[in-house]
Amino acid sequence: MEKAKIFFVKDITSQNLLKLYEALGKPLTGKIAVKLHSGEAGNQNYLRPEFVKPLVEELNGTVVECNTAYDGERNTTNKHVKLMEAHGWSRHFRVDIMDAEGPDMELAIPQGKRIKKNFVGRNLKNYHSMLVLSHFKGHPMGGYGGALKQLSIGCASSYGKAYIHGAGDPEKLWSAEQNSFLESMADSASSVVTYFDGRIAYISVMCNLSVDCDCCSVAEEPCMKDIGILAGMDPVALDQACLDLIYRSKDPGRDHFLERVESRNGVHTIEAAAALGFGTREYELIELN
Repeated sequence: MEKAKIFFVKDITSQNLLKLYEALGKPLTGKIAVKLHSGEAGNQNYLRPEFVKPLVEELNGTVVECNTAYDGERNTTNKHVKLMEAHGWSRHFRVDIMDAEGPDMELAIPQGKRIKKNFVGRNLKNYHSMLVLSHFKGHPMGGYGGALKQLSIGCASSYGKAYIHGAGDPEKLWSAEQNSFLESMADSASSVVTYFDGRIAYISVMCNLSVDCDCCSVAEEPCMKDIGILAGMDPVALDQACLDLIYRSKDPGRDHFLERVESRNGVHTIEAAAALGFGTREYELIELN
């Protein structure tokens, strides 16, 4: 597999989001889903609607999310809709909770290592293309959260999230063996990539670098300075590039961030995804002015 091209800018601005999308040179078409994290109630680190607004408007996109599988303000459609309003998403954009109504859409994963099917929000079928717009940060269970997590846990329905976390057994939501969970994320991510068949692009914003995810209502404050924005057409390469920038950083908070990643074996999601063949860990980092 050829090296993937990953574009990078240091300045985190709305204009540079647009610049990076345009640099990809493969405009998304049709009805476009913009998959991002709505942010749990109380979380201070999630990407804000005002920041992504110029890009979402350029795409005429719909902000899409799915309900969670754990207690909070996003585990039912009613609560999630109210939170989307409180956080300003509904004020600025069309919003779609993709699993607001069942039944879930089931995607087959014949090559999956841990799971052979993925349960996503049924409304995924309404979109021709997708932009995965991720906030790269740490994560209490996955070690880190980026493009692969948005594809897997992010697109999964509430039931689907439990299915992935439990490596095929929703009852083991919080108790599945760690590498089995990470490999299930890779499996499920592959099914969404296959479904869109090239009609998908990825942007990750490396800001508010906390060890905690935007799903945490009480997240630890960021431990590193912002790094920049990256974009590509390969989610495996994109996550690898983001992680490599953390490793190369001289920031005093780097080791604290990496302890979270390494203690959860976070890189294994990337390893498992690369082994499935829907992306490569080899990339060329192209910095734009």
